[in-house]
Amino acid sequence: MDASRGRTADLDLVVVGGCGHVGLPLALCFASVGCRVGIYDTDRAKVDQVRAGEMPFMERGRTDTVVLVIGTPIDEFMNPETRIFERAVDELAPRLRKGALIVLRSTVYPGTTEFVESRLRDRGVEADVVFCPERVAEGHALEEIRSLPQIIGASNDSAFERASSLFEKLDVEILRTTPKEAELAKVLTNTWRYMKFAIANQFFQIAHRADVDYGQVLNAIKYHYPRATDLPAPGFAAGPCLLKDTMQLAAFTPDHFPMGHAAMLINEGLPGYVIDTLNARKPLKGRTVGILGMAFKGESDDPRTSLSYKLKKLAAFKGARVLCTDPYVPDPDLTSLPEVVKHSDVLIIAAPHQAYKQLDTNSHEVVDIWGWLGDGIRL
Repeated sequence: MDASRGRTADLDLVVVGGCGHVGLPLALCFASVGCRVGIYDTDRAKVDQVRAGEMPFMERGRTDTVVLVIGTPIDEFMNPETRIFERAVDELAPRLRKGALIVLRSTVYPGTTEFVESRLRDRGVEADVVFCPERVAEGHALEEIRSLPQIIGASNDSAFERASSLFEKLDVEILRTTPKEAELAKVLTNTWRYMKFAIANQFFQIAHRADVDYGQVLNAIKYHYPRATDLPAPGFAAGPCLLKDTMQLAAFTPDHFPMGHAAMLINEGLPGYVIDTLNARKPLKGRTVGILGMAFKGESDDPRTSLSYKLKKLAAFKGARVLCTDPYVPDPDLTSLPEVVKHSDVLIIAAPHQAYKQLDTNSHEVVDIWGWLGDGIRL
C-alpha cells in the first residue's frame, strides 16, 4: 500500500471492512505482492490507527475489484441477520464501476452470493460476484492466506477467471465450485469444528460425573492410536465464527439439524457446568473467583463471544467476587495476574495463554479443564 495521502489513483482492489481480523491481513498479503490496495472501514478508531502508521495507510481512488469482508451475524433468536448485505449493497452500488468484480470473503448465509448479484442488478449495476471464503486461523492469517488452497465459488467462467487472476498473485492453489457450494463448504467447516469441541466437552462431563479422570481416559484413547488423533481435549469453544455458523446452518435447514443445536447447548452450557460444580462443592457466595484469560482462545487478544464473560456473570450470580485478567485483551477493567492470584480463592483457566503455563497454584483451588498446567484436567 502506498503510504502517501491526498492522491487519487486507480487501485487493484478495495477491501471493504478492511481494518478487521479478516480484511487487514488479506489487504497486507495483496499489498506484499505488489497490488495497490485500498481499505474502507466504518470503524473510525481502527481507521485512525491505520492512518497513524500502526498499519499501512489507506489510499483513495477507484477500482474494478472490491473485496467485501462483511460476515453474516446472528440475531438474539440465533437466526442469520442477512439485512446487513442489503445495506452494504445499497451503499456500494452507486460507487461501483460497470463490470466490477465483487469478492465476498467472510462467512455468509448460503445463497448470499446470488442475492448480492441480483440486488446489484436491480440497482442497475452489472457485476461479477464470487464467494472466496477465508479459511485461516486467527493469529495465523498472514501465513495461511499465502499457503492454504483458495476456494472460488463462481457462477460463470468470466467471474472465475477474474477471481483466479486475483488470488493467483498469492501463489496459492485454486479450487472452483459454485457459489452455494463454496458458501456451504465454509459453514460446514466451522460447524464440524464446533461439533468436535462439543463431543469433547460432552465426554468430559460424562467422565467427570462418574468421578473418572477424563485426562487419563483421553490419553488412553489417543495413545499411539491414529484414528483418535482428531479428538480434541475439552475446553471453552467460542469466538466470532463457530457458534454463529452452526446456527446459520441450523437456520438453512430448519428442523433437520438437531445435532447443531445439541452442540450449542453443550458448548454454551460448559461455563454453567463449571460454576455449578464449584458451588456444589463449596458455596461461592463470599468467595473470590479469579478468571485467567478473557480472550476466546489462547494467545489471542480477541474477546468476541468469549465464554469467560459468561463464567464471570454466572460466578457473580452465585454471590462470588470475580476478578479477571488477560495478558492481551485491552480492557481497563481487568486486573493484573499477580493481583488475581493473590486475592482469589478459586482460579479458573479460561483461556490457555502461555503466561499461565508456569503458574504456581499450589495454594489455590484450580479449574483447568484444558489440562494446561500439565498436571491433568482439573475441575
